[in-house]
Amino acid sequence: MSTSEKVLFILESNKTKYTSGEEIAGECGVSRNAIWKAIKDLREKGYCIEAVSNKGYKLTGNNDIISAEGIKASLSMDYDKADIYVYDSLVSTSDKAKELAVNGASHGTVIVAATQTGGRGRKDHTFFSPEGGLYMSIVLRPDFLFSTDYKEVTSFVGNSVISAIKELTGIESYIDGINDLYVDGKKICGILLESGSEFDSGTLQWIVAGIGINFDSDINSFPEDVKTRASSLFDSGKATITKNKLIARIIEKILDF
Repeated sequence: MSTSEKVLFILESNKTKYTSGEEIAGECGVSRNAIWKAIKDLREKGYCIEAVSNKGYKLTGNNDIISAEGIKASLSMDYDKADIYVYDSLVSTSDKAKELAVNGASHGTVIVAATQTGGRGRKDHTFFSPEGGLYMSIVLRPDFLFSTDYKEVTSFVGNSVISAIKELTGIESYIDGINDLYVDGKKICGILLESGSEFDSGTLQWIVAGIGINFDSDINSFPEDVKTRASSLFDSGKATITKNKLIARIIEKILDF
């Protein structure tokens, strides 16, 4: 983990207070000058960081940049060792998760992207994935699951997302069909499960659960055939929680069985 990543984790973990440069330097095991450079680097990446003499540094309330550090800072200690990979953009988080699963990624490995260029739903339907959305996939290993039945696992993932949204925002969503979540008759989330089996035995090796949520998306920018039936958890720029917080709660809900 780089110094900038360590500093970001500390700031994400202490959002309600200022943390002194001396304290941050001590936790990171580097000089105060290295902390100043890390703060400068984070600001250049878009983070709004307040600096007050004799108090220290603090993230301002309007930061909503997805990061592994921000997600981990929101996770309880039972899950803070999860392997989390965050990208600005991917063709598909599920494609990346499947690649990692084939190469031995552990149960609970999470892939997140701010945008997708080739997001998809069931039957190869496209899933429009612009900025403002939350796109994540999680690797699930059969030995850690209560069931490997497609419908049961899909329902479990869907209800995990519903519960996380309800707890953090108070917004009531519901499943329509098997893999779509709706609020007030408009789709806000799509879920897609994919799996891989051993060729000679047919033994299930892994499941990848892909989740795409319209978080504070600008629905007016969606294609005409999509925006009439789509909605978003929040109006653009008016979210009451961060994407990192919701991602973390979904991870906890899915892994807690």
